[in-house]
Amino acid sequence: MKPTTFTLHALASLLAAAGFLALPAQAQQAPAAKPVNAPQVVDAIQDVFGVIPGQRRNHTKGTCAVGEFVGTKEAQVLSKAGLFSGQTIPVTARFSLAGGNAKAPDAARSPRGMALEFKMPDGRLQHMTMLNVPVFSASVPQTFYDALVAQKPDPATGKPDQAKIDAFRASHPDAAPLGKYLAANNPPQSYANAAFFGIHAFKFTDAQGKTTLVKWRFVPQDGVKTLTDDEMKAAPANFLEDKLIARTGQGPAKWDMIVTIGEAGDPDNNPTLFWPEGRKEFKAGTLSISKAMPQPGAACEPINFDPLVMVEGIGPTEDPILLFRSPAYAVSFGKRLSQQ
Repeated sequence: MKPTTFTLHALASLLAAAGFLALPAQAQQAPAAKPVNAPQVVDAIQDVFGVIPGQRRNHTKGTCAVGEFVGTKEAQVLSKAGLFSGQTIPVTARFSLAGGNAKAPDAARSPRGMALEFKMPDGRLQHMTMLNVPVFSASVPQTFYDALVAQKPDPATGKPDQAKIDAFRASHPDAAPLGKYLAANNPPQSYANAAFFGIHAFKFTDAQGKTTLVKWRFVPQDGVKTLTDDEMKAAPANFLEDKLIARTGQGPAKWDMIVTIGEAGDPDNNPTLFWPEGRKEFKAGTLSISKAMPQPGAACEPINFDPLVMVEGIGPTEDPILLFRSPAYAVSFGKRLSQQ
């Protein structure tokens, strides 16, 4: 089954409403006989995009990279995680486009991803899977699943039914914030010019056991730069990988990890909501990407970037989307391993 081809407008509608891979079995928005589960969600993704055996079901189009991370003393105050020890931590990274179309145009009005695997000196791993948008497309799994069902192509036309898409939007207001953000913000000129957001709230725990609610984002030292409307129309289908390889050939591309500290009342279990402005922030470290390369055979290709792989001192909240990402990623990873 070949990946579905969408117009730019249709792809934007899908990713604005449906997002990327994630969702928890125990939470749901609308009444249903049974809560949606990970296999259902992965199957729904396949119904929209088709299947490329051995490949990721979501964020299929991607580029590998390697580098390092060095944490700050400020982060050590709030988290006992070895990630912030000040030592140089090796990093394997993957940059990607949202969706299951391996031939998606790089100028599509859709999210980009940055997934990181940090390898601690003791061999333990820390994962961070981020997007270049500050909010997610669903507050609960049912929204994400319903968006995919609405986007399933009609066998007769090969295209989604616009009436189903409109009905989904009208009945799922939690999908609106991401749609508005994507409509108002053009895609980045390159991966090195994109800020990447952790989307979810997390918990830092210090050496005394005190917990602090946080969010994080990685801000490019090259600056955030977006394509103009004319550049989006004229851009070649594949330029992001070439640009990242060229950029790292000139020297490391760097991002500052900026942590925002939550306050009482800030939403910690709904990734579609923004935190109020004015929260205290600090620099928790610097990510340096020294080399990028095509994905086939590279270090990032076999990694399952499960966002719940965490070291002591960093923990999840009860965000249902965050908690569901692990089983959903596992289902997709299992299909990849079996060459399905």
